[in-house]
Amino acid sequence: MAAFDAARLAGIEPWLARRLASGVAAGAVTLLAGEDEVHVFAAGVQDVSASMPMRADTIFRMLSMTKPMVAAAAVMLVEDGAIALDDAVERWLPELAARRVLRHPGASLDDTVSAARPVTLRDLLTFRLGLGVIFAPPGTSHLAAAMAEAGVAPGPDPMPFGPDEYMRRIGALPLAAQPGECWMYHTGIDVLAVLLVRLTGKPLDGLLEERIFAPLGMADTGFFVPEEKIHRFATGYRLGEAGLEVHDPARDGAYARAPLFPNAIVSTARDYLEFCQMLLAGGRTPDGRRLLSRAGVALMMTDQITLEQKARSFFTEGFWERTGWGFGGGIVIRRDDIGANPGTYGWSGGFGTAFIADPGERLIALCLTQRLMRAPDDMALARDFFNMGYAALN
Repeated sequence: MAAFDAARLAGIEPWLARRLASGVAAGAVTLLAGEDEVHVFAAGVQDVSASMPMRADTIFRMLSMTKPMVAAAAVMLVEDGAIALDDAVERWLPELAARRVLRHPGASLDDTVSAARPVTLRDLLTFRLGLGVIFAPPGTSHLAAAMAEAGVAPGPDPMPFGPDEYMRRIGALPLAAQPGECWMYHTGIDVLAVLLVRLTGKPLDGLLEERIFAPLGMADTGFFVPEEKIHRFATGYRLGEAGLEVHDPARDGAYARAPLFPNAIVSTARDYLEFCQMLLAGGRTPDGRRLLSRAGVALMMTDQITLEQKARSFFTEGFWERTGWGFGGGIVIRRDDIGANPGTYGWSGGFGTAFIADPGERLIALCLTQRLMRAPDDMALARDFFNMGYAALN
């Protein structure tokens, strides 16, 4: 039996065209994979002014969809014996030694106490190092203002300095919370990227090429788009008062050259599928080569955040009621929609990309667009596509 119902699959492409015609995005590539079937749907344009049609092999800015790959590389190094999950990272990241922690969220930068313990690799993987996105009204957090002034506040654009300078700036700031106390989004993955560089002596782009991209045949994945592929790179847009505005052009934009701090990949739907299939195969490549152990994959895809930590950790409204956090990605813990099977691993990126990998249904789904997100509602297209994917399963 086919993995998907043919009649329901037939309805996806016209649905996608209608949604894009409403102005939600310039274009999109969506993908469903199950058993031995892969279906790719492309609609809209990858560049509005040039009327360039979206294509199945269009290259997108993945932003936070890089997080699972960085996490996977870290788990590989744990399996190599290079580092343990509960090792203090200050051996390689001395900037994090003797951390100071704010007495309370609104405290001034010098109103601190000593960290109760060192930051560990596990803290970085689970975003519990004590620093990250600070959800506070403008003007109420001295630390949030200091992160923005130092250029280390999480955002959609590449950082204008390298890994060592990033760590110098991070090291000059106190933590917002004690290590292990709560989950704070994003910063842990950038610190982890620097840790991997110092652990291996290799730049992150070279490390991921060696350990993930090349073994999986991800030929269109990297940290910038070379000239010979720039015609397949989608223009990055944001929503302005008059509609879509260019945020990052394809040619001569931020991803048209090698970055100073590689921390956000560009990729295609087919390439990213290879990574997801490796996870659902328990860490093996299609030719049988083992990249990760089954236990390592299981750990990545298991909720690591305790109820007490969730109570201290704000993200979006209702997030922790239905979602946990593993290594580098979210885990569905409660079904509250058609496309939300408990145990499913996945995450999204700031330019409107998202993926899910469901080990129970053996389903992989991706929805890739090129419009900068402003709020959780901007992921409605991906959510509705994932619902359609589950509804089409035989």
